[in-house]
Amino acid sequence: MSEGVPDCVAGSEGDPRSTEEPTPTPRRTLLPLAVVALLALDAVLLAWTEMAWLTLRTAADGVPLPLAAAVALVTVPVLVLAADTAWPASHAPFVPLAAWTLTILGAGLWSPAGAGVLPPDWRAVLLLAAGVLPGALALSWTSAKRRVLTRAPSDG
Repeated sequence: MSEGVPDCVAGSEGDPRSTEEPTPTPRRTLLPLAVVALLALDAVLLAWTEMAWLTLRTAADGVPLPLAAAVALVTVPVLVLAADTAWPASHAPFVPLAAWTLTILGAGLWSPAGAGVLPPDWRAVLLLAAGVLPGALALSWTSAKRRVLTRAPSDG
Protein backbone atom coordinates (compact mmCIF):
# COMPACT_ATOMS: atom_id res chain seq x y z
CA MET A 1 0.00 0.00 0.00
CA SER A 2 1.43 3.41 -0.85
CA GLU A 3 1.95 6.00 1.84
CA GLY A 4 -0.66 8.68 2.34
CA VAL A 5 -3.43 6.63 0.72
CA PRO A 6 -5.87 5.23 3.25
CA ASP A 7 -6.85 1.58 2.97
CA CYS A 8 -10.47 2.49 2.22
CA VAL A 9 -9.45 4.54 -0.88
CA ALA A 10 -6.88 2.20 -2.42
CA GLY A 11 -8.49 -0.13 -4.93
CA SER A 12 -11.77 1.81 -5.05
CA GLU A 13 -13.72 2.59 -8.24
CA GLY A 14 -12.10 5.96 -8.80
CA ASP A 15 -8.55 4.65 -8.34
CA PRO A 16 -6.83 4.19 -11.72
CA ARG A 17 -4.78 1.34 -10.26
CA SER A 18 -7.91 -0.70 -9.65
CA THR A 19 -8.36 -3.65 -12.01
CA GLU A 20 -11.81 -4.62 -10.83
CA GLU A 21 -14.87 -3.69 -12.86
CA PRO A 22 -17.36 -1.67 -10.81
CA THR A 23 -20.46 -3.70 -10.15
CA PRO A 24 -23.72 -1.89 -10.86
CA THR A 25 -25.79 -1.40 -7.76
CA PRO A 26 -29.59 -1.42 -7.87
CA ARG A 27 -29.56 2.30 -7.09
CA ARG A 28 -27.44 3.04 -10.16
CA THR A 29 -30.01 1.48 -12.47
CA LEU A 30 -33.13 2.45 -10.54
CA LEU A 31 -32.58 6.21 -10.56
CA PRO A 32 -32.15 6.56 -14.36
CA LEU A 33 -35.13 4.26 -14.86
CA ALA A 34 -37.27 6.44 -12.59
CA VAL A 35 -36.15 9.60 -14.40
CA VAL A 36 -36.94 8.13 -17.83
CA ALA A 37 -40.34 6.95 -16.56
CA LEU A 38 -41.09 10.48 -15.29
CA LEU A 39 -40.02 11.91 -18.65
CA ALA A 40 -42.37 9.48 -20.41
CA LEU A 41 -45.21 10.55 -18.11
CA ASP A 42 -44.34 14.17 -18.84
CA ALA A 43 -44.46 13.42 -22.57
CA VAL A 44 -47.94 11.90 -22.24
CA LEU A 45 -49.22 14.87 -20.22
CA LEU A 46 -47.70 17.33 -22.69
CA ALA A 47 -49.32 15.48 -25.58
CA TRP A 48 -52.76 15.77 -23.94
CA THR A 49 -52.18 19.45 -23.18
CA GLU A 50 -51.05 20.17 -26.72
CA MET A 51 -54.09 18.39 -28.16
CA ALA A 52 -56.31 20.55 -25.96
CA TRP A 53 -54.55 23.69 -27.21
CA LEU A 54 -55.28 22.81 -30.82
CA THR A 55 -58.71 24.41 -30.44
CA LEU A 56 -57.26 27.84 -29.57
CA ARG A 57 -58.40 30.60 -31.92
CA THR A 58 -58.07 34.37 -32.04
CA ALA A 59 -60.94 36.23 -30.44
CA ALA A 60 -61.59 38.66 -33.27
CA ASP A 61 -61.44 36.53 -36.43
CA GLY A 62 -61.54 32.99 -35.11
CA VAL A 63 -58.27 32.11 -36.86
CA PRO A 64 -56.61 28.99 -35.43
CA LEU A 65 -53.44 29.61 -33.40
CA PRO A 66 -50.72 26.98 -33.79
CA LEU A 67 -49.52 27.43 -30.20
CA ALA A 68 -49.64 23.67 -29.56
CA ALA A 69 -47.22 23.02 -32.42
CA ALA A 70 -44.81 25.64 -31.09
CA VAL A 71 -44.85 24.01 -27.66
CA ALA A 72 -44.29 20.54 -29.18
CA LEU A 73 -41.46 21.93 -31.31
CA VAL A 74 -39.58 22.85 -28.12
CA THR A 75 -40.63 20.28 -25.54
CA VAL A 76 -40.27 16.97 -27.38
CA PRO A 77 -36.56 17.43 -28.25
CA VAL A 78 -35.92 18.63 -24.70
CA LEU A 79 -37.49 15.43 -23.33
CA VAL A 80 -35.39 13.30 -25.69
CA LEU A 81 -32.16 15.07 -24.67
CA ALA A 82 -33.09 14.85 -20.98
CA ALA A 83 -33.62 11.10 -21.29
CA ASP A 84 -30.22 10.77 -22.94
CA THR A 85 -28.65 12.73 -20.11
CA ALA A 86 -30.39 10.62 -17.49
CA TRP A 87 -29.40 7.28 -19.01
CA PRO A 88 -26.66 7.68 -21.63
CA ALA A 89 -25.69 4.90 -24.01
CA SER A 90 -29.12 3.29 -23.91
CA HIS A 91 -32.44 3.39 -25.75
CA ALA A 92 -33.84 5.80 -23.15
CA PRO A 93 -34.08 8.83 -25.51
CA PHE A 94 -36.57 6.86 -27.61
CA VAL A 95 -38.99 6.44 -24.68
CA PRO A 96 -40.35 10.04 -24.39
CA LEU A 97 -40.58 10.38 -28.17
CA ALA A 98 -42.51 7.12 -28.44
CA ALA A 99 -44.77 8.02 -25.50
CA TRP A 100 -45.60 11.42 -27.02
CA THR A 101 -46.20 10.03 -30.50
CA LEU A 102 -48.34 7.11 -29.35
CA THR A 103 -50.43 9.43 -27.17
CA ILE A 104 -51.04 11.85 -30.04
CA LEU A 105 -51.89 9.05 -32.46
CA GLY A 106 -53.89 6.94 -30.01
CA ALA A 107 -55.96 9.60 -28.28
CA GLY A 108 -55.96 11.93 -31.24
CA LEU A 109 -57.37 9.52 -33.79
CA TRP A 110 -59.50 7.12 -31.77
CA SER A 111 -61.87 7.39 -28.85
CA PRO A 112 -64.69 5.23 -27.50
CA ALA A 113 -67.23 7.64 -28.96
CA GLY A 114 -65.77 7.53 -32.46
CA ALA A 115 -63.37 10.15 -33.79
CA GLY A 116 -60.51 11.25 -31.54
CA VAL A 117 -59.73 14.69 -30.16
CA LEU A 118 -57.58 15.88 -33.08
CA PRO A 119 -59.37 18.18 -35.51
CA PRO A 120 -59.53 16.76 -39.04
CA ASP A 121 -57.46 19.53 -40.64
CA TRP A 122 -53.92 20.91 -41.01
CA ARG A 123 -53.52 21.60 -37.27
CA ALA A 124 -53.29 17.89 -36.45
CA VAL A 125 -50.64 17.31 -39.11
CA LEU A 126 -48.72 20.38 -37.94
CA LEU A 127 -48.78 19.18 -34.32
CA LEU A 128 -47.56 15.72 -35.25
CA ALA A 129 -44.80 17.07 -37.49
CA ALA A 130 -43.72 19.69 -34.93
CA GLY A 131 -43.25 17.00 -32.29
CA VAL A 132 -41.96 14.00 -34.22
CA LEU A 133 -39.48 15.66 -36.59
CA PRO A 134 -37.49 17.68 -34.00
CA GLY A 135 -37.70 14.74 -31.58
CA ALA A 136 -36.29 12.40 -34.21
CA LEU A 137 -33.55 14.90 -35.01
CA ALA A 138 -32.61 15.10 -31.33
CA LEU A 139 -32.62 11.30 -31.16
CA SER A 140 -30.38 11.13 -34.22
CA TRP A 141 -28.06 13.76 -32.75
CA THR A 142 -27.63 11.84 -29.49
CA SER A 143 -26.88 8.66 -31.44
CA ALA A 144 -24.32 10.41 -33.67
CA LYS A 145 -22.71 12.11 -30.67
CA ARG A 146 -22.35 8.76 -28.92
CA ARG A 147 -20.80 7.19 -32.02
CA VAL A 148 -18.24 9.99 -32.34
CA LEU A 149 -17.33 9.83 -28.65
CA THR A 150 -16.87 6.07 -28.65
CA ARG A 151 -14.78 5.99 -31.81
CA ALA A 152 -11.17 5.35 -30.84
CA PRO A 153 -8.73 7.83 -32.32
CA SER A 154 -6.13 6.20 -34.56
CA ASP A 155 -2.58 6.92 -33.52
CA GLY A 156 -0.94 6.81 -36.99
